[in-house]
Amino acid sequence: MITVAVLAPLALCGLLVPFRADVVSTNAALLLVLVVVGVAATGNRLAGVGAALAGALWFDLLLTAPYGTLAIANRDDIETAVLLVLVGLAVTEIALWGRRQQSRSSRREGYLAGVTAVARTVASGESSLPELVERVGRQISDVLDLDACRFDPGPVDGAVRLFRDGAVTWSGHEVDVEREGLPTMDEISLPVEYGGASYGHYVLTSSTAVRRPDREQLAVAITLAEQVGAALSARRTETTP
Repeated sequence: MITVAVLAPLALCGLLVPFRADVVSTNAALLLVLVVVGVAATGNRLAGVGAALAGALWFDLLLTAPYGTLAIANRDDIETAVLLVLVGLAVTEIALWGRRQQSRSSRREGYLAGVTAVARTVASGESSLPELVERVGRQISDVLDLDACRFDPGPVDGAVRLFRDGAVTWSGHEVDVEREGLPTMDEISLPVEYGGASYGHYVLTSSTAVRRPDREQLAVAITLAEQVGAALSARRTETTP
């Protein structure tokens, strides 16, 4: 992609060389902007920056007098070259922002679909409790990008805990997860609760890399755990005489 980003502006400038005496430099620059925008729209920052810089370089060398040198005699051509670079950089950042927004939207849709599917399974009783518990564990692991996630029916006894409000504490001190990441030295306990009662907890392992889930991801994991709590509560109610 980087090679294309550098060579595409060169190819266009090469095609314009025979007509450079007749083509207004601003028009040539507009054509180069189209090439730069096309590269920048891929969302590759390095390629977008490379195309912008290459466009300005080849524009200077091949389409502005004196030809074949980096010197530019006309002040308007200097401004055009600078604007070409700025436009390319701006379009690259806009494209990257758009891709991030699209990725975030797709991720939210995936989270919603996962939570809805679990809620539907809990309501319908389509799968056994062990299957549901394991399935939710895999979803929590995917949402938080964990190394592992397992269910423990016992009480919470770890030093690190993920609370219902999304706060993560380590030995009683809150951790800024988005900045510092999830603790890697200890397992993290995610309580499985429903209606004020505790039914165990998920043990989250994030030891091989620093993960920085945002509040939305943490909220999804907590909601998924609550669905398991609802299922376990219903089962306890059914078995209570």
